[in-house]
Amino acid sequence: MFVRAYLRASTDEQDANRAREQLKAFAAERGLTIAAWYVENVSGTTLERPELFRLIADAHPGDLLLIEQVDRLSRLKKDDWHRLRDQLNARRIRVVALDLPTSWAMATNSSDEFMARMFEAINNMMLDVLAAVARKDYDDRRRRQMQGQAKAKAEGKYRGRPEDTKRNAGIASLLSEGRSWSFIQDMTGCSRATVAKVAKRMASA
Repeated sequence: MFVRAYLRASTDEQDANRAREQLKAFAAERGLTIAAWYVENVSGTTLERPELFRLIADAHPGDLLLIEQVDRLSRLKKDDWHRLRDQLNARRIRVVALDLPTSWAMATNSSDEFMARMFEAINNMMLDVLAAVARKDYDDRRRRQMQGQAKAKAEGKYRGRPEDTKRNAGIASLLSEGRSWSFIQDMTGCSRATVAKVAKRMASA
């Protein structure tokens, strides 16, 4: 059974590899070995995730996609989640999440086709539910954040997140040298969105 592990964090400041040991332990308990890792720092609210779609392209029917939590896979809006789910189903990739016990049966080989199909149907339903919950949690946190910022601005207290000027200067230097965006991401550990922001700033200047 080929296991592909996916690790994601939303921002450059967060550690996408935080759950690596947990995934290794989960696999080891079931006699499985994680054969490939896909790691990226990008928001779960967007489908623009190169590593996730590289995983999907690499996968073969029956492969496992192992994640820590369903929200590592999706904080997507309904239509985007359905598009992603349809691609996973089309490739016959089985999603196993540590926070979704109904998915754990996917990590075992079963000769009972009926039971395997039952667990698959239940798992797909629960994935839909948890994907919806993850999106609602994101929307709720964003709303509270915006309310807090609006209040702080009204009171003259809001300053926003300070810019990492040293890192962005390095990105600008690499862009000036003609380096590719992928190379810059690898060198600085920043997101593609950050490279785009610095490139846009340079172009306007």
